[in-house]
Amino acid sequence: MASGWAPVDATVAPRDDCAPYTTKRRGLLTTRFPSDTLVVPSGGLHVRANDTDYPFRPGSDFFWLTGCHEPDAVLILHPNAAGDHDAVLYLADRSDRSSSAFYTDRRYGELWVGPRPGVRETTAALDIECRPLPELPEALAQLSPARTRVLRGLDSRVDRAVSRWAPPGTAVDRDAAFAQTLSELRLVKDDFEIARLDEAVAATIVGFTECVTEFGYAATLPNGERWLEGTFWRRARVDGNDVGYGSIVACGPHATTLHWVRDDGPVRPGDLALLDMGVESRSLYTADVTRTLPVNGRFSPLQRQVHEIVYQAQQAGIAAVRPGAAFLDPHRAAMRVIAQALHDWGLLPVTPDESLSEDPKAPGAGLHRRYTLHSTSHMLGLDVHDCAHARDETYRDAALEAGMVLTVEPGLYFQPDDLTVPPELRGIGVRIEDDILVTSQGSRNMSAALPRSADDVEKWMAGEAVRY
Repeated sequence: MASGWAPVDATVAPRDDCAPYTTKRRGLLTTRFPSDTLVVPSGGLHVRANDTDYPFRPGSDFFWLTGCHEPDAVLILHPNAAGDHDAVLYLADRSDRSSSAFYTDRRYGELWVGPRPGVRETTAALDIECRPLPELPEALAQLSPARTRVLRGLDSRVDRAVSRWAPPGTAVDRDAAFAQTLSELRLVKDDFEIARLDEAVAATIVGFTECVTEFGYAATLPNGERWLEGTFWRRARVDGNDVGYGSIVACGPHATTLHWVRDDGPVRPGDLALLDMGVESRSLYTADVTRTLPVNGRFSPLQRQVHEIVYQAQQAGIAAVRPGAAFLDPHRAAMRVIAQALHDWGLLPVTPDESLSEDPKAPGAGLHRRYTLHSTSHMLGLDVHDCAHARDETYRDAALEAGMVLTVEPGLYFQPDDLTVPPELRGIGVRIEDDILVTSQGSRNMSAALPRSADDVEKWMAGEAVRY
């Protein structure tokens, strides 16, 4: 088996475009933890059944710092005398024909899974010192837990090798503070990240358009939601890495369930189809877009009425996005529109001001939430709900800055069994969501090319060929 093969290709890929950016990001960490060793794993493969693994995706913080897609890899940043950190990336080397693993290892051997970059290739592509993975245990054993911070929960080998350590009386766990800092550094996107998000959004718009052309055929199937889900997934795999999260294809009353990911219902003419979907680019940045569309191409008067209020609420929310504004300002602006509409429709037993009170003990506070259910915005980037470990004072309670990307996604949901609303409203759910970049002058709607208003949606759908 080991003889009779052509020589192994010694060509290495050119430096990846992300390398200058990941180098700069690692430098940002140095300013926060100048004297600590920092350990960030990529995570490992997870078994689905027997010898079959789930598709692998590296941890977002690890990828943000390295650009490396490989499983089981570990980045160690060692403080040096110059006040910087020396970066070393440990990863599995090639399992090519020069190794026995090529023939015997069903999980990593290249005979089984194909070529992958090793130490030499990754060093050249990512401009970072790389070492073979078997050297990792010794490197971890030499670390002082008292001066090491680890991103926990991604690699059990690393978690076991570097014991948790905190001085008596320490209020905040050192490793938790490390995870917080990584999330907070990722709040503001650099030019490279914004370009990757634009790519993800562009592919997402194509995917939505392809779904619309399939409404007619989907309507002939008992589980047409699955057909639309599959249509979008195909685009995500062609233009990107995958979908960025489980696609929500919710038709008719399913649209009132926020996280309807079963996607197994019918697509009926006359119903609305709520599509919440996003392509994850090959660089792992994901879009997150929602449109609520009439299956037959035209809104009924009542559907249009609900859609118009959500659209107006989103317009108000987007208008509130600017540097220096509070993160919650888009939410407050959108909810003001929705609460007023609910009051005008006779659904709120209190005034809009009373319902919008942020004092949870105030009489009538939050009554509008019965029909809106969720907040209007979240950060977007490598994760669909990005920077989740950031502290409230740097995220939820902070001001927006140029380079942040957030969603604006108000919704109205009238549950099929909600006796507080008129029967004709029950079962209608509408959400409109776009990805908004905060700029130095205000904001840019990254997904603006996908129609939003009822009139524009109908014109757009009329121009698409519906396949039967």
